[in-house]
Amino acid sequence: MSKQAYMRVENIVKKFGPFTALNGVDLEVHAGEVHALLGDNGAGKSTLIKILSGVHEPTSGTIYIEGQPTAFRNPRDASAAGIGTVYQDLAINQLMSVTRNFFMGRELTSRFGTLRMDEMNQIAHDEMLKIGINFSDPTQAVGTMSGGQRQTLAIARAIYFGAKVLILDEPTSALGQKQQMEVLKTIKRVRARGDIAIIFITHNEIHSRLIADRYTFLALGEVLGSGTKAELEGEDIRRLMAGGAEIKDLEQELAAI
Repeated sequence: MSKQAYMRVENIVKKFGPFTALNGVDLEVHAGEVHALLGDNGAGKSTLIKILSGVHEPTSGTIYIEGQPTAFRNPRDASAAGIGTVYQDLAINQLMSVTRNFFMGRELTSRFGTLRMDEMNQIAHDEMLKIGINFSDPTQAVGTMSGGQRQTLAIARAIYFGAKVLILDEPTSALGQKQQMEVLKTIKRVRARGDIAIIFITHNEIHSRLIADRYTFLALGEVLGSGTKAELEGEDIRRLMAGGAEIKDLEQELAAI
């Protein structure tokens, strides 16, 4: 490695009874990079991110954080180590405000137990503005936001509460193209900070090619191929689903930030 990865996993194996979901998986993520994790259904992506998030413990193998071997017994351990996971369902209450969702379970209170709403409103507004979403009214209901904006809210929340590795589980799925581009632009802004590593789980190879710096391809619980964008250029590990003209159009849109 040219530089130390913030998080690295070596030879991760996960068995559920006689079934082997992961078999010897290696992965490393670097600050200031987007690492795309690709694979079809059943490839092992969900199992791997649950291990990285502390939901499952590996049967064998080692997770390293800043070079030190680490064990996650539960999601709280992973969160304390700087792992922030944004799942597809987002864990967002659409009837509650942007601010209440941002601080859900971590509300700021006064010494008398009352909510410090003005302070929370300002923080929610400022943190979302940092990654490209400007809400004039953070008290508005989340249900009024677009799907892309809700993803941005979940990402901003994870970063504010200490994520150094941001795991994004299919963040562009079930969104229209405009909203997909909103999410990709948010990811690009987060990468530009330089202090956060991003794992981008996706089925969409176009999106991975647009935004990723490093790739790991899983198939049936094993690594089919991995490397940086430069290392994989021109190789046929996976065929991308779109022609060069469409990709160039999207690249131009992303470049206009």
